[in-house]
Amino acid sequence: MDNSTEYAYFLNKLEAAGFEAYIVGGCVRDMLLGRTVNDWDITSSALPEQIMSVFSELKVIPTGLKHGTVTAVRSGVPFEITTFRVDGSYSDSRRPDSVRFTSSLEEDLARRDFTINAMAMDVRGELYDPFGGRNDLQARLIRAVGEPERRFGEDALRILRAVRFASVLGFSIEKQTAAAALELRGLLDNISRERCRDELSKMIMGTDFAETALEYREIIAQIIPELRESFDFEQHSRYHRYNVYEHTVRAVAAAPQDVTVRTAMLFHDICKPQMFRLDENGSGHFKGHAGAGAKATETIMRRLRWDNSVISDVCALIERHSDKIVSEKQIKRLISKLGEENFFRLIEVMKSDNLAKNEFVLPENDWFDECAQLGRQFIRENECMDLRQLAVNGNDIMSLGAQGRQIGECLNDLLGLVIDGELPNEREALLERAREVLT
Repeated sequence: MDNSTEYAYFLNKLEAAGFEAYIVGGCVRDMLLGRTVNDWDITSSALPEQIMSVFSELKVIPTGLKHGTVTAVRSGVPFEITTFRVDGSYSDSRRPDSVRFTSSLEEDLARRDFTINAMAMDVRGELYDPFGGRNDLQARLIRAVGEPERRFGEDALRILRAVRFASVLGFSIEKQTAAAALELRGLLDNISRERCRDELSKMIMGTDFAETALEYREIIAQIIPELRESFDFEQHSRYHRYNVYEHTVRAVAAAPQDVTVRTAMLFHDICKPQMFRLDENGSGHFKGHAGAGAKATETIMRRLRWDNSVISDVCALIERHSDKIVSEKQIKRLISKLGEENFFRLIEVMKSDNLAKNEFVLPENDWFDECAQLGRQFIRENECMDLRQLAVNGNDIMSLGAQGRQIGECLNDLLGLVIDGELPNEREALLERAREVLT
């Protein structure tokens, strides 16, 4: 089903029942920008109970009756419908303590965060834009509705949302809105770590992330204070043209649209400042920063409550990002250690790292592309790079008298010998070597 026209069903149905109804917020913004709309939000003069009555033939979920929101599901697609409302005070800098339903669309739009999100459109395509959102879209500007201090004081997450929109849309933040966001960034401490993490994950995927992150680094550091050490930290290295922080954000921006890779780039040099050493020639070195960075990143990501699997993937990439790949044997070992998907991510991490250095290192990216091609070839040819591909298994090793951890250690040793080309992946040859090791 084409969801881009499905919303008309809801608007028509509400209007036929005597109510005002509009699509509102981000879906209107994205329609006007010609972007793909993923979520359709509808606002109406109908009260929640009236909305549920109008759509009684559908599955209707009272997702937020207290705040006037119900979700109607049609053909498996959910549509949020919210009654026009005015928000009460915000004692937790996140959600209104109470809401008051209103019959005024303008009052409803006045409570929203930014002008580009405070537009509504009816089923005939007529735009309602009391705060100049369309002009700000054309000017590529993010501006708070009304007083920015009040908007951010109501919901501090809007500070991160402003920076995220700047990164993703390539917009500037209006001067007063930017000043208020920077001044009130401490309010972000009141926001759940999960919500901050989600905004950060969207932010780093933006096409304009580097410039945005340079301008609003103090807001990002409010969420990740460990980044502050890298601000203006000169590397004193012929390989680098940027300080540690600018290198970091430019490496993020150079990375492909893979959130795991981009997250790894955000943290890959997090421990460079503390590992910095200057030699007798005045050159900077950061020995051990990859391993230390992986450990520090795990702590940060757990604090921000990333999923364990994502933490594991990101930390594995960071730990290996400074490795030198010099042989086919090493490519096979990396695939064995990281798995296929993370091996190819590691290649992208290494390339992105180089793209944020001095230009003379860029020819190395041709070698990294060759490494990826060799990796694909080894996978295609079913080269043995995984314990599951070995011609022997745990039961075979156990039958030779091995027990407990000894079984896994023996299998891993055999796999290493096969990967290095020192043993064929043949059952008898592997069992013979296992007997030698175990006796």
